[in-house]
Amino acid sequence: MIQGNVIKVKNLTKYYGKFKALDNVEVEIPEGRIIGLLGKNGAGKSTFMRCILGFLKHTGQINILGNSYKRHQQSIHENIAFIPDVNSLDDRLTVKQTMDYVSAINSSWNKEKAQKLLASSDLKPNKKVANLSKGMKTKLYLLITLSLDVRILLLDEPTLGLDIVFRKEFFNTILGEFYDETKTIIISTHQVEEVEQILQDIIFIDEGKIILQKNIEELKNEYSVYTVPSDQKEKLEQYNPKIISNTLGNVSAVLDSKIEIANAEVNRPTLSDLFMEKVGGSNE
Repeated sequence: MIQGNVIKVKNLTKYYGKFKALDNVEVEIPEGRIIGLLGKNGAGKSTFMRCILGFLKHTGQINILGNSYKRHQQSIHENIAFIPDVNSLDDRLTVKQTMDYVSAINSSWNKEKAQKLLASSDLKPNKKVANLSKGMKTKLYLLITLSLDVRILLLDEPTLGLDIVFRKEFFNTILGEFYDETKTIIISTHQVEEVEQILQDIIFIDEGKIILQKNIEELKNEYSVYTVPSDQKEKLEQYNPKIISNTLGNVSAVLDSKIEIANAEVNRPTLSDLFMEKVGGSNE
């Protein structure tokens, strides 16, 4: 069994015409971690994942569990399962037919696990995919994915468009049915608050570049949120924060935790605070 890093990416660059979607990306993904890939819309998150899977032509090197890939190969799916933001389920099939089809083309299919997951879900085997709600389609896709005995799970905005109940159930199922110390999960999202509590490591991507990769607890220890009255804004400005937030007569900024500011209220930052400080606001 490969120990250490399960994915190694070097000099990964991807163009769409003249637009550079990924710019010389270099990153190593460790085994047994839940990693957030965070970036604004258009930052390159989905392109990065699709390059790893070999779905897009690119330059650079991608190594998965000791094997190098330049293009998509079926053997990739022996080790990686992928849940995209838009699933590719066939509306003409029933739930059972869908599962039978996937099991027939995947050598890593675990029949016992699939039956267990189906029995514990509220999916009806004979119901057509076309008649399932978006939430139920996502649940079926999740069930199929978790029935594959793989080492790496890629999630690309997996709960987009789902209500809060489905989103919570989705991530609880991921943690309960897939994750252990030998598995690796990469979650691509721009909804930082939704995944903060389950992530261990973080990767920030912006304009096709990896600008930070770090253990979340270590990152949070390096920074603090400092809050002062609005008329003392210059106390924060002198440290040149990327963003100063205004809240009910006060202003706040994320700064180095070693800084001392007289009479400032100091709090531990959220992942959203850190994201805004490192990446900035929306491009939209």
